Amino acid sequence: MIATSPNYAPRFLPARLPRVCVAIAASNPVEMIQKADVIVRDNPFVEFRLDYLPKPALALVKLKTFLEYHPEALVVVTCRRAVNGGKFRGSVASQVDILAKAAAQGCHLVDIELETASQLKPADFNRLRRSANLILSFHDFRGTKKLEETFAKMQQYPADFIKVVSTANSLYDNVVMMKFLEKYSSTHSLVGVCMGEQGVISRLLVVRAGSQFTFGALSAEEATAPGQFVARTLRDTYRIDQVDAATRVYGVAGDPVAHSLSPAMLNAAFRRENVNAVFLALHAKSIEDLLACVRDIPINGLSITMPYKEQILKHLDKTDPWTTRIGACNTVVRAQDGKLYGFNTDVNGVVRPLEMRLRLQGAKVLVLGAGGAARAAVFGLKERGADVYILNRTPAPAQTLAKQARAKAINRTQLKKMEFEVIINATPVGMEGNRDPVPLSEQEFKCKFFFEMVYTPAETKMVKMARARGIHVILGAEMFVQQGARQFEIWTGKPAPLAEMQRVVDYALEQQTAAKVVDPKNNGKKA
Repeated sequence: MIATSPNYAPRFLPARLPRVCVAIAASNPVEMIQKADVIVRDNPFVEFRLDYLPKPALALVKLKTFLEYHPEALVVVTCRRAVNGGKFRGSVASQVDILAKAAAQGCHLVDIELETASQLKPADFNRLRRSANLILSFHDFRGTKKLEETFAKMQQYPADFIKVVSTANSLYDNVVMMKFLEKYSSTHSLVGVCMGEQGVISRLLVVRAGSQFTFGALSAEEATAPGQFVARTLRDTYRIDQVDAATRVYGVAGDPVAHSLSPAMLNAAFRRENVNAVFLALHAKSIEDLLACVRDIPINGLSITMPYKEQILKHLDKTDPWTTRIGACNTVVRAQDGKLYGFNTDVNGVVRPLEMRLRLQGAKVLVLGAGGAARAAVFGLKERGADVYILNRTPAPAQTLAKQARAKAINRTQLKKMEFEVIINATPVGMEGNRDPVPLSEQEFKCKFFFEMVYTPAETKMVKMARARGIHVILGAEMFVQQGARQFEIWTGKPAPLAEMQRVVDYALEQQTAAKVVDPKNNGKKA
């Protein structure tokens, strides 16, 4: 154990630290300072990762100049050794020397690993602690285990902040981290977070559980740890500065789920309607892991996506008629008593866009596919009085669905003689990564409206085929927004801001399309 130095005089820190510390890494000191200059006015709390520099000591003079130009900045300096997950390959002595000199230039906090602290003599440790506020950190790159045991070891050192970073291998690991923070944050200045895709929810919710701050990246490409949010996203999309004990938590749950636009859409809706809530992506690798997380965070509502729309049914206390008929649930409400109620808003996503364009009573509609999306379309349209036909690659599922919904299953021979008001693609054909053949030829596109339920990419092959024939196209993004709007109304009791939700989704899809036409191997030039 290292005793506290009586001469300890920490550099001044504000009573309440900013919620987000932006980690800055670069290949040379000039680039590092340039990045800091760009971000510091919007986010004055920054961390310089000196270990990313080939020669960290060369940045020290520039750090002093930066602090003179930006007195509003609150600066953490880190030079993590490679053996502890960083990039610095020097000795412990040289690491400490760099950190002490950075503090002498005016940096407010220095971060050293528990492993480094355990190798320091008391005089060297106290020298470092006298120079600046000290963050003692520990990183577990394999899992979230033995947090209390690690914390007990860290308490032997008189640090100003104790930072514990683990890796989430399940959603429940986030709960473990948050319970740890809730238990000890009232008596210690703690920083805690889980790394990895399954740990992204901790990046936001730990500030509610007692973490002094969380970390963000300058951009998605510049994250210094797996699962790190872009700082601007934390502030603008998730409104992290407003997250408090009363903030309601919602999420989209699936495997995979990183591609989902639901967080962007529903957080925009919460912001527009001034709802104190946040919507997160929950990468659940099992339904049991998801339900444990829902109980213990607690989560107020879920948007359920593949592969859990059917699996969730047996865990629900009650369902709406659509969920019962379709045999799938995409929306869950968690009541105050912990009971789970299931709804299906996919029906709304199909029916509403069509009702805005034509009379469904008696309309002749062809649904391609017989899976979960097709079931929502078929049952919803039959309820509105449409004349529904089903075409599927394998006849048996189409015949079963047709019998259940009192629709009609047809084959390709029958299709050649028919025309429709609407053709709906309820198959995954056209979705990212799907290589299945298009279920219709150009000559078989005999309809007034083509409804594409796939929303990413926006322009699928079938959409292009329909446009080429002059058919009016309804894009999947509209269905996505309509079903999300109904979810918003179920969760909040407020009318959904449809225009704002559609704007956010359209913009996100445009950004995705633009990113795909840029060749990263060609220095950012368009391919």
